[in-house]
Amino acid sequence: MRDETIGSFLTRLAARSAAPGGGATGALHAAQAAALLAMVARFSDGPRYDAETVGRVRAAADGLADEAVGIAVADQAAFEVVISAYGLPKDTEEEKAARSAAIADALGGAARPPADLMAASVRLVGLAEELFPVANKNVTTDIAAAAAAISAAAVTAQLNIEANLGGVKDDALRAELWATAALADGVTDRAGRVIEAVREEISK
Repeated sequence: MRDETIGSFLTRLAARSAAPGGGATGALHAAQAAALLAMVARFSDGPRYDAETVGRVRAAADGLADEAVGIAVADQAAFEVVISAYGLPKDTEEEKAARSAAIADALGGAARPPADLMAASVRLVGLAEELFPVANKNVTTDIAAAAAAISAAAVTAQLNIEANLGGVKDDALRAELWATAALADGVTDRAGRVIEAVREEISK
């Protein structure tokens, strides 16, 4: 996926195949948001700007862009494990038990990439909040674009975590995943405030 053309990815996404799907696209929303924030930081470099904040945001955003692409790859791989688990034989009681256990394990694993995506979304919205007040005003709409992408990533992560919870048998993992999914509302609220702040700025 890292070396794939956009056209090739979109063709695979549009095909009648379960992977890549929404999880991968959610992670790519986060990757694009991180890249946008890194771009704005680079346009906010120089003596007129807060070098410490800009440098910190730039470095963090560069790292998160790479991390988010890794999450997209992991999401696709995890979903393929789920598909394989559902395809296991179920003719005997032993096979049914083994299949059920494999599905539970696979769903728990499939919930990990969206949980990681939620964590990345929380960090990204924090970077957007830090960057906006000190950013080059000529590119603040790109911060709003990043915020919109962050919100999309968080909502996608929430939905995919919740979709996998039904098959997760480990109570501690279920509780952890529920708590992680619940972070989406806070991320979308914060992202919305960033967008509104940008709109106020450009309307002056």
